[in-house]
Amino acid sequence: MNLSTDSIIIYAEIAIYLLIVLGIGIYFSRKKLISSEYFLGGDKLPGWVLAFSERATAESAYMFLGAVGFIYLAGLSGIWLLSGMFLGVIFSWVVLSKKFMNERKKYGVYTLPDYFAAKFPKHGVLIRILSALIMGAFSLFYIAGQFSGTGKTLYSISGIDITFGTIVVASIVIAYACMGGFMSVVWTDAVQSALMVLAFVIVPIAAFIEIQNNDLSITQSLASMGNGADQWLGGISGLALGAMLLTNFSWFFGFLGGQPQLSSRFMAINSDKELKTAKWVAYIWTIVVYIGAFLVGIFGSVIYKQDTITDSEMILPYMVSDLLPPWIAGIIFAAILSAIMSTASSQLLVVTTSVSEDIIHKSLGMKLNERTVVNISRITVIVGGILGVIISLLSDSFVGGVVGFAWAGIGNTFSVVVLLTFFWKRTSGVGVIATIIAGFFGAIIWTLSPVEAIVSARAGTFFVCLLVGIVVSLAFPDKKTENKIVAN
Repeated sequence: MNLSTDSIIIYAEIAIYLLIVLGIGIYFSRKKLISSEYFLGGDKLPGWVLAFSERATAESAYMFLGAVGFIYLAGLSGIWLLSGMFLGVIFSWVVLSKKFMNERKKYGVYTLPDYFAAKFPKHGVLIRILSALIMGAFSLFYIAGQFSGTGKTLYSISGIDITFGTIVVASIVIAYACMGGFMSVVWTDAVQSALMVLAFVIVPIAAFIEIQNNDLSITQSLASMGNGADQWLGGISGLALGAMLLTNFSWFFGFLGGQPQLSSRFMAINSDKELKTAKWVAYIWTIVVYIGAFLVGIFGSVIYKQDTITDSEMILPYMVSDLLPPWIAGIIFAAILSAIMSTASSQLLVVTTSVSEDIIHKSLGMKLNERTVVNISRITVIVGGILGVIISLLSDSFVGGVVGFAWAGIGNTFSVVVLLTFFWKRTSGVGVIATIIAGFFGAIIWTLSPVEAIVSARAGTFFVCLLVGIVVSLAFPDKKTENKIVAN
């Protein structure tokens, strides 16, 4: 295959980016990391880095591919999807972040399952095992969704075989996550997060210039799409409007503390001063990226009519290829890959901590030295990554569908557990167990049922879990002396 000069520039920039993140992993692999550093940074990470990491991890391939593709098809009403996510982000940083930081220090834990177990010691072993298994299982689907995004992105850029592209990028993600654990993942996230901001500043500007140069009308283009694309409420009313708003706002529930890859960033913050800095970084980052994503989707629908792009999730890569010079396009493509890699690596750590820390070390009570724990964790990263690749290659699901399913299974279920544990003193250990089980089966059954077409499992699972948690806690209360600090 003869490569053009433009293609060579793009490939070179992507290769440089991949080498940089791999280099960060190699750097931390040379350090003698103890388990607290491998799992949660050992109180050595500044707040602004953790904020960048949390934001990059949360948005992932879904923001670049799924959300932008959705707005491209929906038009102005796509704003409600971003609104639900935005409110969730603000709530998590304003209400939950400090609570996570303080509770982690109080109980001396590294993971959400370990925290729940410490809060409800009578049922701690079962809670820890159930939480770890369910988080690990759904995280594999999350990882698969990200790896699927890498293959699709590389294919859209250059026509590289999806399987080959997926395996190459997945191998690099597995390598740096394996070598440096939480430390390398967070610092690579900082680089990736900056690239994401750059992408959502440059692409909307380039698209707007293209619209002006071609004398295109945004309002007329949206109106010609039909389906209420030129109306903020999508041209619908009544129950249909309520269902649409609830489905879009349902992303809010996944930000309420139940995503372990996000809550771990809050837990890693070491002081009120660092937390204050982190909050402002997170707020500004979110505003810039969300506005940029919305504009990319809208401007994309103006430049490209609906029948010109076969896969709506690829609208952003198409815009980058068509509208930007190659040296900028290479940077933006690296940003798209960075978003995907950030979430994939963080989810690999969720699988790792679930297996090595929560199950092998804590639940099975195996006495392991620091080096053995880290080595087991590295092996788990490799195995989890390989499973994620296999699921990705076997699944025909869109990125948005896979992520949405995992979001309901992990985020909504454990958001309820977090909220009840933090803010309702009558929450019981049996109630937590019932909530976790209800969330696991509820997400699967709801997603496969016809109800999913009306109200998303991302909303339904949350309310099912909340009802179960409250009712069972009232029916099977804990003794007053149970919820106490236990030594690890």
